[in-house]
Amino acid sequence: MKRFVSYILIGVAALGLTACKGFLDKAPVLSQSTELTLSDYTGLNKATLGAYYYLADDIWYGGERILESEMRSGNGIKHPDHNSNRYTTQMNWNYTADATSDLWRYAYTVISCCNNVIDNLEGKESADVTAQDLNNLKAECLFLRALAHFDLVTLYALPYNYVKANQASLSAAQKAGVPYVYHTDPDGRPERDDVLTVYQNVVKDLKEAETAIDPAYVRAGVTDKKAVVSLPAIQALLSRVYLYMGEWQNAADYATKVINNKDFKLYSASEYAEAWTGNVGGSEVIFEAYKDINTRSNLDCSYMTYPDGAYGDCIASPALLALYGDGDVRGEMYRQDKDETAGLFWTLKYEGKGLATPDANNAVVLRLSEMYLNRAEALLNGASVSGTDALSDLNTITSHRGASALTAAGMEAVRTERRKELAWEGHYFFDLARWGLPVNRAACFGLQEKNQNVPFPDYRWALPLPKTELEVNENLIQNENY
Repeated sequence: MKRFVSYILIGVAALGLTACKGFLDKAPVLSQSTELTLSDYTGLNKATLGAYYYLADDIWYGGERILESEMRSGNGIKHPDHNSNRYTTQMNWNYTADATSDLWRYAYTVISCCNNVIDNLEGKESADVTAQDLNNLKAECLFLRALAHFDLVTLYALPYNYVKANQASLSAAQKAGVPYVYHTDPDGRPERDDVLTVYQNVVKDLKEAETAIDPAYVRAGVTDKKAVVSLPAIQALLSRVYLYMGEWQNAADYATKVINNKDFKLYSASEYAEAWTGNVGGSEVIFEAYKDINTRSNLDCSYMTYPDGAYGDCIASPALLALYGDGDVRGEMYRQDKDETAGLFWTLKYEGKGLATPDANNAVVLRLSEMYLNRAEALLNGASVSGTDALSDLNTITSHRGASALTAAGMEAVRTERRKELAWEGHYFFDLARWGLPVNRAACFGLQEKNQNVPFPDYRWALPLPKTELEVNENLIQNENY
């Protein structure tokens, strides 16, 4: 039987997968042919909505994208009393082509769905469907396509600024990113685009999405308006991408666009804890992956950070906990197990929505505090924004968290505040990568001595491509040393 790589799947992805129960007021119909589904605005609209489906899966923001980052970076540890043998490979960076992230498969399925919608928008205007209606769908798909490629390239390739600075001395495999797929071709066997090209294409898609979307557009028929694409979500992701590229002024400018948007405000210290248990995103959330009790799995963030069940493998490290000062509400966002085992604490960012124990949580992808942190870092690296500076931005965050104000701002302060503020949201590993900093960790259960400290650069900062993808696409090259 002929086999196809995951990124050319048309099947269910093209039709728009059933969205999480509770996310939609009405789920899309699946029993249609691809041609019929994409033949009119109704079908294209449903297919676009279906493209969101995988974001909340435990392979992506519902679990591994977040938890792998925490366990690899030193924010997470394991303990023998809370061990289901999960996340040991990830903590030890022991990836192989046979045991690597499944994000490749999921992300390219989303990309395929988005491509099929974008390629079928032409000529779909009618008395009831305007050009702007179609452009809004296009903007959603461009955003999701860009996000999927961005998450792929940050996982399976070396960081942008390292590749850019060392192009002359790097091998083809070291400079390789991922295939940037604009059109789904069942017979396609695309090569890996280089890292710089992938980032440029991500920016291109996001800039086009920013232009295409109606600034007031909010997708109808969803429970959580923060779980679908909006203009601020596009701008926030652009800020992050530019930050990863070291394009400081652009990173600051796009962060400022979101910061100045009156639809968003930082949680106060008194609001902070409860904000993580809502059914829909609160005032600080710009974009998130919606999840409810009917779509959870036993590998997701809620299970892996729940200390009194069969799992609870992902525990906050003492090094992380030591960063929080007295009165800082973020330091209170950790709980012990029922036995109050000394020294063991789990994040409360996935405590649940009050529906079950353990429960399910939305996974925040973009939120306002990140924009302040992005801008502070950009300002320290030469960007300029009228009326603010890095210290002011950092203290805007500390003042909303009950933490002591900083008296000076430098990169070390930015790094510490990012680690404290964004802990257990999947950022720290990728921050270390783009900063070119090593991972240095204290010994803990399950951590092999040879993997306790990981220098930068090192081939392990880029995960191996899945062996199954290499077998079906002879044009792909594997990352070095796998």
